[in-house]
Amino acid sequence: MPPPSQLSIATSSLLRLVKEEASYHKELEQQQSRLQNSKHGGGDENADYTIKQEAMKAPGITKANDAFLETWQKRAIEETKAIFPQLRERIKAARENLELQLEAAKENGPDGNVDEITKAKEAVAQAKTSYGEIA
Repeated sequence: MPPPSQLSIATSSLLRLVKEEASYHKELEQQQSRLQNSKHGGGDENADYTIKQEAMKAPGITKANDAFLETWQKRAIEETKAIFPQLRERIKAARENLELQLEAAKENGPDGNVDEITKAKEAVAQAKTSYGEIA
């Protein structure tokens, strides 16, 4: 089996970053939902217990009251939000790299793998959509 082409590697890299970004968005939504539920008492007891257990795993924490848990959850939300700027830059760089690989593939003429080129174009479009959502 021949090694993957540079175009294939760049496509996979970009798709992985877009998937990672979507995962962080999902995590952020879950964290915000948890915070809202705990503020308004809408969460179930099992979820509240789970949050307390997660907080107790933090170094130096021996007791978790409601004020601490709210602060802890807000900090987790802020940490998740802080990931997005760096991730945006990584997606942008990967997209630009893939676009360069596509240009090189076009210059090579019809000898390039059409399937790889199609996947690469779809990945670029997906990254542009993703970037538009987070920008």
